Amino acid sequence: MISIGIAGKGGTGKTTVSALVLLTLKRAGKVPLLAVDADPSSNFCEVIGVKTPPSLVSVVDDFKRSLDKLPAGIEKNQFLEYQIRQAISENPDFDVLLMGRTEGPGCYCYANHLLREHLQRLEKNYRFVVIDNEAGLEHLSRRTTRCLDFLLVTTITTRASLSSAEKVLSMVEDKNLDLKIGQTYLVINEMAGKGQDSFGESLGLPCFRLPFDTEILRRSELGIGLLDLPDTSVSLQSIQANLLPLLDSLERANPGKKD
Repeated sequence: MISIGIAGKGGTGKTTVSALVLLTLKRAGKVPLLAVDADPSSNFCEVIGVKTPPSLVSVVDDFKRSLDKLPAGIEKNQFLEYQIRQAISENPDFDVLLMGRTEGPGCYCYANHLLREHLQRLEKNYRFVVIDNEAGLEHLSRRTTRCLDFLLVTTITTRASLSSAEKVLSMVEDKNLDLKIGQTYLVINEMAGKGQDSFGESLGLPCFRLPFDTEILRRSELGIGLLDLPDTSVSLQSIQANLLPLLDSLERANPGKKD
């Protein structure tokens, strides 16, 4: 299994990049896939264009409220695992797992803990896992994305966005967090302007550039998902050209990663 996490400041196109990564893998036949919406705002399914499943948090909370009504002859842990698997949205070539959010204000540590716990058991059933993380840095401090083969950090062509990307990188390198992240790349989303070719060089990271894409903008404005995005999409072509060779190389170097 190969895991790919997408992180970044809100408004940098993080969820769109997550959807493009999923489409790239799907169309390259790198299946089965698991798409994980680990953002409490939960709009990954909307951007992809598929039905939103029940969240992991809601499934676990419902389970706890109905412990006295469980079927006879089945262990609690087995029944909970069954309920979680039933909540996963199944689509051609990929499934979707939604983390969800806790009720009312407060920390999302509980939701992140549930995701870490159950994802460790589920992910072995997939060839690739794509994780759309919460905007900002909290998912790193909570170690939701503790182990990744690839981390894609999104930014737009502004200094404030690049500063946020710098903070993400500093947390990745923080040994106290004990994060295990293989390769990190900066994804420069040019939706707000092309910017200079040298943009992002200060981070010392290899960069992907997403050209301004009128088709993605049109679909966003109309609320149309990206699942049937045409292959002529320049942003999709950029992800395909940059990411697929890296994934092919990793799979060749680690044949067991396909299992």
